[in-house]
Amino acid sequence: MNRLPRSTDVFVIGGGPAGLAAAIAARQRGFAVTVADCSIPPIDKACGEGVMPDGVVAARSLGIELEGAGAQPFRGIRFCDRSAGIPTHVEAAFPKGQGLGLRRTALHQIMVEHAAEAGVNLAWGARITGIGEEGVVADGRTVRTRWIVGADGSHSAVRRWAGLDACERDSRRFGFRRHYGVAPWSEFMEIHWGEACQLYITPVGPREICVALISRNPHLRLDDVLPQFPEVSQRLAGSGASLTGTPERGAVSASRRLKAVCRGNVALVGDASGSVDAITGEGLCLLFQHAVALGGALEDGELGLYQAEHRRIGRRPEFMADLMLFLDHRGRLRRRALRAMASRPHLFAGMLAMHVGELSRFDFFRNSLSFGWRLVTL
Repeated sequence: MNRLPRSTDVFVIGGGPAGLAAAIAARQRGFAVTVADCSIPPIDKACGEGVMPDGVVAARSLGIELEGAGAQPFRGIRFCDRSAGIPTHVEAAFPKGQGLGLRRTALHQIMVEHAAEAGVNLAWGARITGIGEEGVVADGRTVRTRWIVGADGSHSAVRRWAGLDACERDSRRFGFRRHYGVAPWSEFMEIHWGEACQLYITPVGPREICVALISRNPHLRLDDVLPQFPEVSQRLAGSGASLTGTPERGAVSASRRLKAVCRGNVALVGDASGSVDAITGEGLCLLFQHAVALGGALEDGELGLYQAEHRRIGRRPEFMADLMLFLDHRGRLRRRALRAMASRPHLFAGMLAMHVGELSRFDFFRNSLSFGWRLVTL
């Protein structure tokens, strides 16, 4: 465990994937970097544990190779809905690359090792109590630093200390995750739509899957909703699947856009800087992209560049989240939309290509005109 230095170029508060990614990006540009977190690795958090192809590419730009690191590949997305009693399935492969599923703890360990190899000073078990003009107050003393990065999650203290709490939008849902010791039955990440909830099935190993529930009800749990999804329930029960590793773990899935993500010498990354609903599966991709953008802004000495790039990075995931949450609210329209896409597979393929950044907005909206016509004529 490294000690806190007297001074550093960049002080990152929060040692999860977002903080480590930001630290690695800063090290790539020659900065002396310290990461401090009160926890000890590996750090776990409830999430769907899937990395989309654009996230894999963003991680690679930081020198982090997730392929071949025990990650389980998946080749696309499958939507499933039988909320009206009639099963509807639609699927599409990613237009380029593949997604990867791996446990959050495994991802964190990979990133810890990469950060250490890159020369990041890692201060685990450190208590951060404030920030000021001179630096960060850590373990009772001030560490001088030029830049402060807040990567301390959706309930960020750094965000509050820096006066960056003001939001343009802020809503939340709730997620719960559990692992099952069963071989993945599909080459796809599956999203099962139910009444007022979604169930995510992500392969995270040769004989392990992650099952995640997302809903607006903080009291709803996996055991409560599994009867809504007989296909999933039968596979879990019929296989003799057992829980593996961690018990059911929960987290808030926030849709939050801040008015600003930097002030003075302070910048926010990851969930501390805002987030899109977990329905998009883009959380990990966003934090990698934030890190790359922040590294460039630090190199140029201008955090305003990061503010602009952060807003640009978030536009597509926010649009896709809004679209899918719109369908979540309207079961009849969602079922009609899924039937339309099932009868015209290129419609869903176009939506997925837009989702992972491989289709322009113009082409997506042109695709949407065909989709709208199909909804009317179905």
